[in-house]
Amino acid sequence: LVKGSHIVVPRQHAGEHAFILQNRDNRIVFVIPYQNDYTLIGTTDVPYEGDPREVKITEQEIDYLCAIASDYLASAVTPADVVWTYSGVRPLYDDGSDNPSAVTRDYVFELDAVDGRTPLLSVYGGKITTYRELAERALHKLKPFYPAMGPDWTAQGPLPGGDLELEFEAFVGQLVARHPALAPDYLRHLARRHGSHVDLILNGVHKPEDLGRHFGGELYEREVDWLMREEWAVEAQDVLWRRTKEGLHLDEAQRQALAELMAANRRNRRFGARTMRGRRCAR
Repeated sequence: LVKGSHIVVPRQHAGEHAFILQNRDNRIVFVIPYQNDYTLIGTTDVPYEGDPREVKITEQEIDYLCAIASDYLASAVTPADVVWTYSGVRPLYDDGSDNPSAVTRDYVFELDAVDGRTPLLSVYGGKITTYRELAERALHKLKPFYPAMGPDWTAQGPLPGGDLELEFEAFVGQLVARHPALAPDYLRHLARRHGSHVDLILNGVHKPEDLGRHFGGELYEREVDWLMREEWAVEAQDVLWRRTKEGLHLDEAQRQALAELMAANRRNRRFGARTMRGRRCAR
């Protein structure tokens, strides 16, 4: 298990380009424009022991990322500039390396198929950026046992909401034209988060009041309803920090208001059995 942590600080450079910084320890760190007003800096590589659900950044990791960024950027980045952090644990394949950065990010398959019994395919390592290729190659391993399996398709299959027939800016332009009563910045944020599904979210919306309660930033009750009903979101932390990143723009009182509304929706089973099934599947 290897931990990777990121820090988010106020915007450090103009433009949509990212930087790759070469550190003295031969690692690289990315500096990426983030959520319009911020810059994302990461990541670290630290061996991790313990419960992956309790993972969080350390002061040493924050200092490390700030020091690298300060070596290259026009203005120094300090721990006081950090507005948010997040960390994850990578389950990498143990190739015997003592250096976490040198451990392979590739995946390894192990296929057990003896005497015609049902095959067992184990997958070790890998990372989220290659999950589609991993899944496709896993099926290639199993195809000899399931000759009726269909052909590959995921390379051409859009993710939910990704089936845009226009370039993004043209898509947003049409969206703004269809909803002249709604703020263009709000529509742009919604389109970035949901793609073509934005039309389903805004179905029946004609004026700002139709969006329901405004929690702050660009987050309204209409989108929260969609996330709970169609994407099985359960906790406010999930909506704020993983699905929308609007936690960066809300204060503590606004975050608490969202948590209370979502808790009330769960208690009232407002979104029916489908949401409940989603919770059980997640467990």
